[in-house]
Amino acid sequence: MEGYGLTTAEIHYHLPDYPRLLQLYVWQEYDLAPEFPTLRGFLSYWEQELEGALHSVRVAHHRLIKPAEWQAVDGVFTIQ
Repeated sequence: MEGYGLTTAEIHYHLPDYPRLLQLYVWQEYDLAPEFPTLRGFLSYWEQELEGALHSVRVAHHRLIKPAEWQAVDGVFTIQ
């Protein structure tokens, strides 16, 4: 599970009817860093099937599971 986490991509693309204008699309999915196979698949689909040409992509990634997050629990506390 190393590298697995939430990936957010800001995708800037040209509008098909107005190529001088840029539009922003925000994409989020769980993916594996640093290869990002899910994001690469989505961008490949975009280039093949959608009309808006890609301008730029900015990626942020946050690992969900880290070794330091796992701790033994000594008890359960109830708050009423």
